[in-house]
Amino acid sequence: MIRRNPNGDSPQIHPGAYVDNTAIICGKVIIEDNVFVGPYAVIRADETNEEGDMDAIIIRANSNIQDGVVIHSKAGGAVEIGESTSIAHRSIIHGPCKIGSKVFIGFNSVVFNCEIGDGCAVRHNAVVDGCDLPPGFYVPSTMQLGPESSLDEVPRVQASVSEFSESVVTANIELVKGYKALSNEF
Repeated sequence: MIRRNPNGDSPQIHPGAYVDNTAIICGKVIIEDNVFVGPYAVIRADETNEEGDMDAIIIRANSNIQDGVVIHSKAGGAVEIGESTSIAHRSIIHGPCKIGSKVFIGFNSVVFNCEIGDGCAVRHNAVVDGCDLPPGFYVPSTMQLGPESSLDEVPRVQASVSEFSESVVTANIELVKGYKALSNEF
């Protein structure tokens, strides 16, 4: 379902993107080319700040928002997902936050009020809340990072993790092509 928010903002979805018909895209959302938005994802830009304004939720080209992902923002804060980034099944991305390019966010992870640098990987069931990650960091499964966390305990991304992340992006770009072709059949 694609719909306006109470402010009257409508999503802007590139014709080259694929949004599953069970997904909800609401409000000031910008989805660029070759983006895959999977079943039951919710991307909702509808809360305003004290002045009645809000920043957009932006999903950059070649990224994928998988099944059951929720992307929202508190008080109209900006959310940006960089190019060629994967947000895996049932993750929650809550702004304000910025996720760089070529990032992998694993199943059931929570990202809130932070910046995740290019090439980072946040594995399954991890939490990054109020802790900015410079490029190239690897957050292991179930790790929880907050404002007081030391990055000394966070390892760097290994080549095999980057290769896996790239393979997920490639697979989802192929899904965009495949689902777009199927939609032309009906």
